[in-house]
Amino acid sequence: MILEDLPTTPTSEELLDKAFSRAARSGRAKSGFEAQQSMLQTAANIVSDNLENVVTAWPDFDDLDPFYYELVDAIVGVDTLRQHLSEVSWASRKTGDIREEYQARFRNVDAEGAKKLRKQAFARIADVVEEVEDDLAAINDAHQDLRSLPDIRPDEPTIVVAGYPNVGKSSFVNRVTNARNETASYPFTTTEIRVGHIERDHIRYQLVDTPGLLDRPPEDRNEIESQAVSAVEHLADAVLVFLDASGECGYPIDVQLELRDALLARFDDVPVLTVCNKSDRSRDVEADYYMSVTEGENVDTVLDAAVEAVGYEPELPFDED
Repeated sequence: MILEDLPTTPTSEELLDKAFSRAARSGRAKSGFEAQQSMLQTAANIVSDNLENVVTAWPDFDDLDPFYYELVDAIVGVDTLRQHLSEVSWASRKTGDIREEYQARFRNVDAEGAKKLRKQAFARIADVVEEVEDDLAAINDAHQDLRSLPDIRPDEPTIVVAGYPNVGKSSFVNRVTNARNETASYPFTTTEIRVGHIERDHIRYQLVDTPGLLDRPPEDRNEIESQAVSAVEHLADAVLVFLDASGECGYPIDVQLELRDALLARFDDVPVLTVCNKSDRSRDVEADYYMSVTEGENVDTVLDAAVEAVGYEPELPFDED
């Protein structure tokens, strides 16, 4: 995930402590006028460079895959984060301006005058950094929230598994993939998503089970969860909707069908297959496929159908004659 390796954002206090302590060390290596000049240069450079690094470490949001863009927007708000980054960028430039201004003023003073000017410059730099204190904190909070996003690759063909809890989604994903050790949490849900992979004809497919998102009616989702579903729309190349006709999952079949119909409407641009799981207990519902994960009945058939529904063809590195 591109946002996982973002550096930690310093607090305003940490940044000023670092800048002024380094400046003090550089000043001790010199004397008189040169000491003051070195201290100003060191402190201003550290502040300006660190603030600039906070901004440039983030990717251009417009270059993000729509799946990740929607998730970032749902979790922290892209426009809000951009505004915080813009304020920090301003602070970086302003610190550079202060450095240039006072370096020019140093030319006309002696060592004592330079010391007074350096103290003035330090005070102004501190004011600038403190002015973006809340912005730095918000950027760091955003980083902490986003670093836990699941490692899903939007460029891989993706089969999304949906349906009410306890209908056998996770059992299916675990059975057909190596998903047992591949789990991650959305920051806005209390359950883990499961991501597993299969390979067919040298093509890797990812299967994604999204508890907390596609396991309940649209009206039960909050605004952030609804936007996350929009992200999954960008991701899905095919959708498997699991039903439990036996009702042992705890949800009546008519309620399950209402969710299925809502998903059909939501994912109208990709194939949506209805799968009746636990078919060894009940087949009392119309479905595209009947399957029992626990009995190993038609599991491969459903998986093959999902892969075929994706219809993925890799781009060739050259044109065939």
